[in-house]
Amino acid sequence: MHYLLLLFFSLSFVGCQNKTETQSVTVYVSEDQVFSEPLLKDFEKETGIKVNAIYDTEESKSTGVMNRLIAEKNNPQADVYWANEPIRAEVLKQKGILASYQSPNAKGIPENFKEKNHFWTGFSARMRLLIAQKNLMPKPQSILDYTNPIFNSKSIIANPLFGTTTAHMAALFTIWGENKTKTFLTQMKQNHTTIATSNGESADFVASKNYAFSLVDSDDAVSRLRAHKEVEIIYPDQGKNDLGVFVVPNAVMLIKHATHDKNAKKLIDYLLSKKSEEKLAFADCAQIPLHAGVPMPKDLKSIDTLKVMSVDFEKVAQKMVEIQPYLKTWLQD
Repeated sequence: MHYLLLLFFSLSFVGCQNKTETQSVTVYVSEDQVFSEPLLKDFEKETGIKVNAIYDTEESKSTGVMNRLIAEKNNPQADVYWANEPIRAEVLKQKGILASYQSPNAKGIPENFKEKNHFWTGFSARMRLLIAQKNLMPKPQSILDYTNPIFNSKSIIANPLFGTTTAHMAALFTIWGENKTKTFLTQMKQNHTTIATSNGESADFVASKNYAFSLVDSDDAVSRLRAHKEVEIIYPDQGKNDLGVFVVPNAVMLIKHATHDKNAKKLIDYLLSKKSEEKLAFADCAQIPLHAGVPMPKDLKSIDTLKVMSVDFEKVAQKMVEIQPYLKTWLQD
């Protein structure tokens, strides 16, 4: 009798454990915690699914959790990865760490922001914009204005060895080719462009009127505008024959052999929803929805009103690795 009672309670305990496990999901996150955590908390409240979130630190610069995913390939601990750009998603795909998943909420997101075999899906993007001193005349209209003699010693840009500036340079290499892009970078240096440590620093230098303009992420530009700095936003390269604005979406993906596969897919669906894109648009990160018709702040332009640079993120990921030695030499010369 005692044995049967003990067995009953043991089985009950195991059953409770399994129930708890099925009501959780583990997500690794490269998007800033201050912006991503509220959305994950909302998911918990609305679904009852516990979210175990592991965030990148500022020091790891979005590579920490990616490297962790690579190290855990044969024993995955994460179910979902929320990246702040799709470049690292391509790295993980090539290493066989991702599983294909086509979320129903991916419908309506432009095809160029989705991996063709559904290994990752983009949402809520940053754009690479020009932030310029208010009432500056003439105004820069293109990234090519970095080579314009009118702006000699008056422009600044974040270090191209890091972050979205690296991705932007890699995208130019994939579209313009090696010769044209290297010529552009050489002429930029000849025009005495200053190199800042980050997009935020270069935006601050423009806001303090030390430089005429800089190429930064949209959240850096919008935050200075909302802080009532004497700056304005310019969407570059919008002419008929121009490249268009470079768009860097967040990317969400399913980890292969995820322990909590069903909950992982529910979280991915949630992040890709119009509701989530609206929340990120009105947050301080001011991210641009990729779905059409999502409400957004008046100080942002919707993606369907802009000419967008057409890029292959798989090629950009490969090119980012290839151009590192060149960029290091370019900085030192």
